[in-house]
Amino acid sequence: MSPQNQAAEKHPLLPLMVGAVGVVYGDIGTSPLYAMKETFSGVHALPPEPNNILGILSLVFWALVIVVSLKYVLFMMRADNKGEGGIMALIALTRRVAADKPRLRWVLSSLGLFGAALFYGDSMITPAISVLSAVEGVAIPAPALESWIIPMALVVLVLLFFFQYRGTAGMGKLFGPVMGVWFAVLALLGIINIIDYPGVLKAVNPIYALDMLLHHGWLGFLVLGTVVLVITGAEALYADMGHFGKRPIQLAWFGFVWPALLLNYFGQGALLMHLPDAARNPFYLMAPSWALYPLIALATLATVIASQAVITGAFSVTRQAIQLGYIPRMRMFHTSEHEVGQIYIPFINWFLLLGVVGLVVGFGSSSDLAAAYGIAVTGTMAIDTLLAFFVVYGLWRWHWAAAAAVMALFLIVDIAFVSANATKIIHGGWFPLLIAAIIFILLATWKKGRRILIRRLHADAMDIGLFLTSIARHPPIRVPGTAVFLTASSNGVPHALLHNLAHNKVLHERVVLLTVMTSDVPYIPANERIETEPLGCGFHRTLFHFGYKDEPDVPATLAQCAPLKADFNTLETSYFFSRETLISTRIPGMAPWREKLFITMARNAAGAMTLFKIPTNRVIELGAQVEL
Repeated sequence: MSPQNQAAEKHPLLPLMVGAVGVVYGDIGTSPLYAMKETFSGVHALPPEPNNILGILSLVFWALVIVVSLKYVLFMMRADNKGEGGIMALIALTRRVAADKPRLRWVLSSLGLFGAALFYGDSMITPAISVLSAVEGVAIPAPALESWIIPMALVVLVLLFFFQYRGTAGMGKLFGPVMGVWFAVLALLGIINIIDYPGVLKAVNPIYALDMLLHHGWLGFLVLGTVVLVITGAEALYADMGHFGKRPIQLAWFGFVWPALLLNYFGQGALLMHLPDAARNPFYLMAPSWALYPLIALATLATVIASQAVITGAFSVTRQAIQLGYIPRMRMFHTSEHEVGQIYIPFINWFLLLGVVGLVVGFGSSSDLAAAYGIAVTGTMAIDTLLAFFVVYGLWRWHWAAAAAVMALFLIVDIAFVSANATKIIHGGWFPLLIAAIIFILLATWKKGRRILIRRLHADAMDIGLFLTSIARHPPIRVPGTAVFLTASSNGVPHALLHNLAHNKVLHERVVLLTVMTSDVPYIPANERIETEPLGCGFHRTLFHFGYKDEPDVPATLAQCAPLKADFNTLETSYFFSRETLISTRIPGMAPWREKLFITMARNAAGAMTLFKIPTNRVIELGAQVEL
């Protein structure tokens, strides 16, 4: 169980529920700003007639029931990896299922990787559409300000990304209370309008949804592409499970967030029943005129919080991908002395900002962005369902027919949403797919390239037994202190050790051949992290095991290594790295363009000393050439 989940068990539920409302539900909680508006005034809009309004509300209700409540809140949260959820947790779980089936393992890993890649496209669109939709409210009381919407949205977004380096510790304390107020306002606005037209509540009957779909045919099917906007952010419930625990997230959804969302959507429907012209922006037109400016301010703050949660999620997914070996090491800064998960990755921050600014300027309105929104979200949801089937069948040991029946229900809904959103590709949906395709190629290339590199290094490595025999027969000069040689292979002699001995003609008194391994579980207990074996002649073969959400601190872990503990002195320890110069060749491995891409990524990767928290003044790098 993760440290966060252990903490969750010790703390009262209410603070955790408040925190979950602030972090987990920001994305799905700001969907009322634009979801109904796009349904009745977007690309594939329906006229705001009573039957259409009831049909859409019925679709909204059942989408929230099936996709969010049943699939994610109740079902997917059971598929946890020692308390952690999300696409990375699913990848790790399916790797165990297919451990002895390389081809299936590759297929499932590739599916999971593409789902993770889609997340980055979603991470760009969510801040852009959320903030734009909030700021667009100023055009209702003051139409003259319409030309200022894009500049105002850009200012908010640029400031949001600019201050990421300062972390979210201070602002994070406000997330829960502010979003609590937001959901309370959503509910209040909905109730006020439902009182005027309580008949909309009958839309909970699925007959209205089926009738509308059958009546409108192809157009009714395409409307699913806008209905999906109400469930964007559902995957966050699953991904953030490790931060708050399963129960607080579930209680917050059923006890507060879901009722507030339903009341607001039905309130917008009630407004449209007697004021069809409100379709241009039903959310803001629900409010009395005197409340518009405070509501715009609150909506902007809520969308900033929702965007912050998505950005933080991108940082977290990137760190996990680095740990699992799918992304090169990057410069990473911890923004809190108390919260391990609060990190800042400059490259990802500016990459997301560039994409967000391009989206705001290129699309110009939340309506145009909505035409591109949904393809990434629904794609990730479908991938979650496919991977979950193998977890249910392979790890939970359900009968294949039972597993297929349950997952088929979710997959049918997922495919319907994906198909309806496929038409958005020509309207801008190509953007998140393009981003996902580029990132997928990078992730897959780095993983395969590292595997080939390690294989080449292992093939060229000298046998440790022969090396130690040679050392015993012809002992070199030994100098005081400890030398730690970091190597990706747990067999053979590291190249850096051979080069150091060849050039300097000396060995340290204690030599540690250290391999840092990342497991497919989120956390490894401290008492299970270290494996060490004395090899003789002052040599130790040592393995450090970390989870993909652990902070790998090599010096601190080394100090706890029992065979070295008595003699370990940080000031007398040197760390040796091998800096490989990679050369593209015609040796079978990867396509030439992928080899060149891998070499470029390797050249720009941050040093291992950053990831492993090794003092730079204790590091010695020795070069080696490796042919790919």
